[in-house]
Amino acid sequence: MSRETHALTIVDLSAFARALREALLQREALPGHVEMLNLLSKSAGYKNYQHFRAESDAAEQVPAAPKADSELIERVARHFDERGVLMRWPAKNSLQPLCLWALWSRMEAGRVYSDAEMTALLTAWASFGDHALLRRALVSLGYAIRSKDGRIYQRIEQKPPVELSPLLRRVRRVEETA
Repeated sequence: MSRETHALTIVDLSAFARALREALLQREALPGHVEMLNLLSKSAGYKNYQHFRAESDAAEQVPAAPKADSELIERVARHFDERGVLMRWPAKNSLQPLCLWALWSRMEAGRVYSDAEMTALLTAWASFGDHALLRRALVSLGYAIRSKDGRIYQRIEQKPPVELSPLLRRVRRVEETA
């Protein structure tokens, strides 16, 4: 025998009690089990018990927002200085994508960058001196596209991971004033 559990949230208990009392007073006899479920549901603002169950089931099926991996954020943040400049490229492959997301977030959405502009930006955003590695990684991991001749770069719009916002707050990146 399976038991279904549905939580009933009553915002105004007084209004609920009044509505239930009025519904019970209109009846000649005590309601049966199913009738009582309908009365309770109606008093709480639903059409009937089936409406309440449908709303309750729908609320339970909403997936919880993914939680950011705080350990990953801390490990990646160690690679940035207090200005948000990437000081070194992580040796661990698992840390590299989040570093690239931080660089991706600095690229303007929809803007086309020349090779020289991209080089200048990556040189400013990373102090370890290998802008070519970063350019290749941005393209190969799908954060940016490059024209066939290598002259033009553009950020690929996509939903960043949940760790990006906390990482950017953590490294307290300072926006460039150019």
